[in-house]
Amino acid sequence: MTTTPSPAAAELDFDQMTTLGDIARYQARVRPDAVALSFEGRDTTYAAFDRHTNQVGAALLSLGLSKGRRIAYVGKNSDHYFELLFGAAKIGAVMTPIGWRLAPSEMAYIIGDSEAPVVFVGPEVLSAVEQALAELANPPRLIAMEAGPGDDVRYEAWRDAASAADPGVAITPQDVAVQLYTSGTTGRPKGAMLAHRNILGGRRIAAEANMPWNTWGPTDVSLVAMPVGHIGGTGWGIVGLLNGAKGVVAREFDPLRVLDFIENDRISKMFMVPAAMQIVVRQPRARQVDYSRLKYILYGASPIPLDLLRECMEVFGCGFCQQYGMTETCGTIVYLPPEDHDPAGSPRMRAAGLPMPGVEIRIVDDKGNTLPPDTVGEVATRSVANMAGYWKLPEATASTIGDDGWLRTGDAGYLDADGYLYIHDRVKDMIISGAENIYPAEVENAIYGHPAVAEVAVIGVPDDKWGEAVKAVVAPKPGMSPDPEEIIAFARSRIAGFKAPKSVDFIEALPRNASGKILRRELRAPYWAARDRQVN
Repeated sequence: MTTTPSPAAAELDFDQMTTLGDIARYQARVRPDAVALSFEGRDTTYAAFDRHTNQVGAALLSLGLSKGRRIAYVGKNSDHYFELLFGAAKIGAVMTPIGWRLAPSEMAYIIGDSEAPVVFVGPEVLSAVEQALAELANPPRLIAMEAGPGDDVRYEAWRDAASAADPGVAITPQDVAVQLYTSGTTGRPKGAMLAHRNILGGRRIAAEANMPWNTWGPTDVSLVAMPVGHIGGTGWGIVGLLNGAKGVVAREFDPLRVLDFIENDRISKMFMVPAAMQIVVRQPRARQVDYSRLKYILYGASPIPLDLLRECMEVFGCGFCQQYGMTETCGTIVYLPPEDHDPAGSPRMRAAGLPMPGVEIRIVDDKGNTLPPDTVGEVATRSVANMAGYWKLPEATASTIGDDGWLRTGDAGYLDADGYLYIHDRVKDMIISGAENIYPAEVENAIYGHPAVAEVAVIGVPDDKWGEAVKAVVAPKPGMSPDPEEIIAFARSRIAGFKAPKSVDFIEALPRNASGKILRRELRAPYWAARDRQVN
């Protein structure tokens, strides 16, 4: 197979790539024989990717899907996921990827809320999804991505039976392309609607800024290892395809396989979270791998300890760039450039970084007034990357994005005189553990049903491996002496394992203010007393 080099960003015609479907069409024209995606020995050229996404679009139309309808995907990473994503985009359907680690009841809620008439399922979660569908009054059709039981339709057969002609559906950059669910303060996740222009507009501006760490060349190879149920996985995969690079898709994050990918697939760029970086760099053979092709590691989702960064810089020998963002902003809105990564530990190393090109950042008080430099308040942002809104939740949308377009992140921080953003705390109660966002309300709802629990509050406490760990503070019912492990097991039976508490403390009564609200910050204080910021 011959390969066609991918161009530098300056050579890309972004005017021809205003929607996801356009990316497949454009890259197939300019580099048809270049490998777009590589997955477990299966290479797909850009020409084949364009053809396959046409077939996906036609097959979805034959199922009665129309513009604006959702499809769901539950599974680990696959090259076929990106075919589904881009194929759906060609007919205006909206991809809703669902985390494969969720409990069946959590999957059922998202599938039902999205109103998806069809769900594509990876082999690892087929049983869990079948349990989820059994909870729904009108379960959607199931299509198995790989092997499955009985006579289930298989993805490739379903795709290949459809026409390879372009569906020809008129799509605009304002149309929604992806719906990613984020945890909520009420315990119910919200579907963040990301339009084509949200996903691609900011990335175009960033590419045209010609920042070295964000510049792609003819031989770049990207590793897509973060889960596609998160913006980190889906967004990173899209970036590589937008730039005409080769994307090596890892089914899941495996620290030993990551080293193999770097060495054997000549990875030049990758995105990881700090917890993943720690696992990789601590592998016995980490210091034996050839990293000469690795140019940059982008990392984010939680702060990185200086000692870990120093170790990674020594071992990997590449450039590092921190990323700060959220699902509602299509990922990165602030970056800490490689030149600010000082292994000696300069003050800048505590910063999230500078606003991405085209992104505005300001710090506001509870009334929305802009605060001066070095004053802590809530971080607000405005850019083309801000989501279109929350699915079927106009009030939640209005409380997050004002009429002036400013989105309130829920993070507390400050800007210094040079425009660097520092994250100090969280306005919301969210816990970030190993890059997974966890809201206490979800965990508390799962624990409240335990027969020995009178009331419970869930907090995040510092954890050297995962950044933060989930802790439940329980007030038992009178006369009860529950076992911590029993409470943890009870929670795990109702929610995803990564959300369940890792430890349980007992207290006679939870502290509350005059209006009865639990003083969560008072519960957190002893665990964070020695820290200079309230996030880890």
